[in-house]
Amino acid sequence: MIQSKRTNEPVWRDVYTYSSLPPSLSKLDEIAHNLWWVWNSDARELFLGLNEEVWETTNGNPVSVLRSLSQRKLRELESDEAFKAKISCVYDKFKTYMQEPYRTDAPSVAYFSMEYGLTNILKIYSGGLGVLAGDFMKEASDSNVDMVGVGFLYRYGYFDQVISNDGQQMAEYRAQVFNELPITQVKDAHGNPMKISVPYPGRVVYANVWQVAIGRVNLYLLDTDVSENSEWDRSITHQLYGGDWENRMKQEYLLGIGGILMLEELGIKKDVYHCNEGHAAFINVQRLVNLIEKEGLNFNEALEVVRASSLYTVHTPVPAGHDYFDEELFGKYMRDFPPKLGITWQEFVDMGRENPGSYEKFSMSVFALNTCQAANGVSYLHGAVSQKMFAPVWKGFFPEELHVGYVTNGVHLPTWMASIWKPFVHKHISDDIIHLQEKQEVWDKIQDIPDVEIWNMRKLMKRRFIDYVKSTYSLHPVNSKGEPSNTLSVIDKINPDALLIGFGRRFATYKRAHLLFTDLERLSKIVNNEALPVQFIFTGKAHPADGGGQGLIKHIVEISRRPEFDGKILFLENYDIRLAQRLIAGVDVWMNTPTRPLEASGTSGEKALMNGVLNLSVLDGWWYEGYKEGAGWALTDKRTYTNQYYQDQLDAETIYDLLEEEVIPLYYERASGAEYSSGWIQTIKNSMNFILPHFTMRRMMNDYIRRFYIPLSERSARLGADDRALVKEIVKWKEMVASNWHTLEVIETSVVKKGDSFNFIIGDHVKVTLLLDKHQVDCDLDVEVVVVEEEEDKSLKLQSVIPLQLVSQEGSRVMYELERIIDVPGHQKISIRVTPRYHALPHKMDFAYVTWIPLSLV
Repeated sequence: MIQSKRTNEPVWRDVYTYSSLPPSLSKLDEIAHNLWWVWNSDARELFLGLNEEVWETTNGNPVSVLRSLSQRKLRELESDEAFKAKISCVYDKFKTYMQEPYRTDAPSVAYFSMEYGLTNILKIYSGGLGVLAGDFMKEASDSNVDMVGVGFLYRYGYFDQVISNDGQQMAEYRAQVFNELPITQVKDAHGNPMKISVPYPGRVVYANVWQVAIGRVNLYLLDTDVSENSEWDRSITHQLYGGDWENRMKQEYLLGIGGILMLEELGIKKDVYHCNEGHAAFINVQRLVNLIEKEGLNFNEALEVVRASSLYTVHTPVPAGHDYFDEELFGKYMRDFPPKLGITWQEFVDMGRENPGSYEKFSMSVFALNTCQAANGVSYLHGAVSQKMFAPVWKGFFPEELHVGYVTNGVHLPTWMASIWKPFVHKHISDDIIHLQEKQEVWDKIQDIPDVEIWNMRKLMKRRFIDYVKSTYSLHPVNSKGEPSNTLSVIDKINPDALLIGFGRRFATYKRAHLLFTDLERLSKIVNNEALPVQFIFTGKAHPADGGGQGLIKHIVEISRRPEFDGKILFLENYDIRLAQRLIAGVDVWMNTPTRPLEASGTSGEKALMNGVLNLSVLDGWWYEGYKEGAGWALTDKRTYTNQYYQDQLDAETIYDLLEEEVIPLYYERASGAEYSSGWIQTIKNSMNFILPHFTMRRMMNDYIRRFYIPLSERSARLGADDRALVKEIVKWKEMVASNWHTLEVIETSVVKKGDSFNFIIGDHVKVTLLLDKHQVDCDLDVEVVVVEEEEDKSLKLQSVIPLQLVSQEGSRVMYELERIIDVPGHQKISIRVTPRYHALPHKMDFAYVTWIPLSLV
């Protein structure tokens, strides 16, 4: 019998067909493949005019717009002289921008980050950390800084959020189509796609290299979803923050080891290497290997060179934000490196432990601290919090003494100032606001703008946001029970005349999105006052593994569906850059309620500043520095209760009080017949005048250059001079001290005073002496009396450090003295601290050898 049917499974290949742009329109493709268009509205309007439907359905993707054009449309455009003139005008502006040279007063920088929030169509970011990195790259371009970025091109990126009928967050991962993105695959010298080879244990992992042009600077992205890799390795760059701990290890290995190998392949070398979070710390492993294998340095010499040009920025005090790996997993991937470095496995793994020799997990943050000369938090307060968090790494010193600094985050003004607001600012403030944005005196002019003009602009921005919500969310079951008609009904209830208060955050529990819902009866009275209408709009994602954060979202959605809150509280799903731009600019007040001091910086409130939106926030992160009376509202920075539940209750009451007694009355405080509150407009003016200029990305970039990049590059250059003579000198000195520090001998220590106890009277004269025998410790010493107070939790708080003076030296014996009048009352603890001193060290934590010596009465 002959079978009448037989077939195999088809193998489908994706084929994309699109028209080739004629030479007269080729400028459009060049503009589309440089993200300069993201923060230049003239360029975006070009693409919108080509095909508005495709522009909207692709969420503003110029590459998709160009590839949607038919041959007929292209012929029409070729004959449209007016449109070609617009193209030329935008292109000339673009080329003029691109031709500006890099500044010569700033070092070149290689910037490594797991995520970059540049545009919503490039899904390589999850939230604030990524958006900060994206803004930083944009500002590097605007500020003419020679910077290159390194990251990943994720196949799926971070998840898209859908809210189910019962309020549950559902994560959907949609594959990115790379050839539909404004990116370019890097080619090798033969014109073939470049693939770098990254040596993983027992195998080689291959990665494509993609370039994202961001104005004048480039971001290079690694992609392991290539046929040469196993399925196990192709998935390394599938998801941002997805998978298990082993996948995280593989990702951070690729970012660090692979990132440096990629820059080598591209022939890129920079003055400073900046780790944006501990995820990137492995860059210093590969840099060490390169110096040892290619330049013949030993490990100690290589470490001096690497540290001198490395900066580590920490973004959170929350433990979940720091990666720790079990030694077994760490060893599976890093076991081959100690032999290359010329050190033992124990020495290597101890570089990632607060307590070397212990069984602690390997901390990427500690490793970053031990391989970077400089470190910083992302606000003044977070800098202090980071000092306390990292104090165990340098046990001989107190948090206040650490070298960990700070640069307060800012935001990229051209990206976050609404396109319809920019002409208004250019007209009334300065037509060169991009170059003058951080100068407060320039913003003084806002005080002279007629109130009605600001009010009309704010109404227009609110209307624009509401229109965006209606057009974007009308087909999604947001805030409904799954019926599209219900959704439309809720959205239609957004009142452009109401006071709109927005809240958009990553839904981690410490962000306390629940505070507003502590007293539902009181909240109901606020939102149901027909004479003073108020509406709240919430949005944000919780990490798929964060059950607590997902529970908060469900709780808010459920409350929003109750009859008394229907249409008064909305939750908008799938928070991304595009929604953020509309929401933050379109509400009247931006609210932020984190648990202090866990908000490292926060930047959404800074974006609100750019658009005349007022802040109501806890005095934490950037708002701790930014708040000015009469320019917004603040919850106190003082903690009343150690019990967090009680503190939350108190803070909730404070929010209700602020809303009922200050915010809402001010918004509706209108003179007879007036449409708006002059007091509200004055608060907007004060906010933009006195706060905005201090929280721009331009100011932040200049702070990094001045506080970190220049000092690092200058010291790195000194270490590189004369065949690295100073490196060898420093290493020789450190080896001498390390080998002989144990020989330091205390011969005598004494405190001479009235009485026979350590009880002092104000005005007492005290003399402290210390006689040491340095033996083989052939270096200068810092000898100090350290005074501390014991806190309620038994921790010690530094009060003062008082140096003793060297008064005599005979051979290896040295005498130090301090004479002082007692002038501070209270209970203190005192001891003597001895540390080695060397002129070429950047700070004491660089070589933290400490000997504590108890004092004795004579």
